[in-house]
Amino acid sequence: MIELPDLAVGGLALGTLTALVLGGGLLRSRRQLKRHRTENAALRSHLDAAIPALIAEVDYLAARRMPAAARQLDHPHVTLPGPLQPQTAGTALGIALESVLLGLRTELAAQRTRIDSAAQAGMRGTTREIQAALYRLQDAIRQLQQRFDDPELAQILFQLDHENEQSLRRAQVAAVVCGAWVGLAREESHLVEAVTGGQSRLAGYERVKVHNHLETGTALVSHAVEPVAIIVAELLDNALRHSAPDTDVVVNLEQVPHGVCVTVDDYGVGMTRDERAFAQRLVGCHDPILLTDLGDPPRMGLAAIGRLTRQFDLVVDLSSPSPYGGVRAVLRVESHLLSRIDPEEQPPAASTPRSTRRAPEHTVEEPLPQRRRRTRVTAAETPAAEHSARRPEEAAAALGALQSGTAAARADTVLAHDTDHEEGTAR
Repeated sequence: MIELPDLAVGGLALGTLTALVLGGGLLRSRRQLKRHRTENAALRSHLDAAIPALIAEVDYLAARRMPAAARQLDHPHVTLPGPLQPQTAGTALGIALESVLLGLRTELAAQRTRIDSAAQAGMRGTTREIQAALYRLQDAIRQLQQRFDDPELAQILFQLDHENEQSLRRAQVAAVVCGAWVGLAREESHLVEAVTGGQSRLAGYERVKVHNHLETGTALVSHAVEPVAIIVAELLDNALRHSAPDTDVVVNLEQVPHGVCVTVDDYGVGMTRDERAFAQRLVGCHDPILLTDLGDPPRMGLAAIGRLTRQFDLVVDLSSPSPYGGVRAVLRVESHLLSRIDPEEQPPAASTPRSTRRAPEHTVEEPLPQRRRRTRVTAAETPAAEHSARRPEEAAAALGALQSGTAAARADTVLAHDTDHEEGTAR
């Protein structure tokens, strides 16, 4: 039987042991608390040091990087600066900041496209009205030309008609850039007539020298006539504008293995590498063309060429300089857009340059498909189709025919005046 003193001693030992255990746990807790306090103080100190850097990084993002990202949409050459603290690149913070820039660019691009589409729709409506008014003016000038025989009036009307033709071309180019249809589907036409028809729409057309090396009768299918005339007119317009007024613009029409090439060379100052790359992007790129990409005021010629090449499977190349020191532009028309017109049945206009190509005497070439001229088909989208727009061959013929007719009329007038004077003297 355990005595009372022994029991007291055992209880006291147990209590002492318990106290020691509790004291050790309390000591460990105090140590852990102290360590946590030290860690919290270090973390707070680190955060206090990081917060100003984070604020500076966000301020730099808002003040420098975001505006640069917005400008880069309009000017791809603008350099987008990196983060203020390079060590943040690749971290969670750096990835979050890059996500902000990506979201900004995506939203700005979507808004630009939406706004540009609305602007193009407005311009389509405006150019449609302008074209209709210019077609009415063209009809009125033609009626005056048919009504009056006075040579001086005929010359004035010719000049007015030519000015109206240039305005019509500019309105048509603006409409094409904004997504409108080119207008009327023409009759099948000799390719050289489409080229001279485009030439006739320009101021300074007399500086253009066309050398025709095609087989006689080489023609364009009906839906390719007007696009080719527009493209040639814009290429020639660029060449005439960017070369001295006392120099020529040389055009060569050549057969190539898979079609025909129309090469335009000028004697201008040429383009820099960046300018040539930008021009080639406009005429050959498949990306959407925005009005804001075309400058202020917008230069629409190359943009219109780009739309037409994509719509009608044509190819324009501006990548090589001209041997004359200026710019060389090459329009390639593939074989599936070519046809053949019997030159005996439907000869080219008298004002078009004759072909220098001679038919081989002992070789037999597979001819292009023979097609007869078809009636004109109107395009439903263009209200200006209600008016009788001039065909390229008619415009080309007007250059030579009307001027020569005016000169002949003047000569007849002078002769008649001299005859009357002589008869009056005899009386």
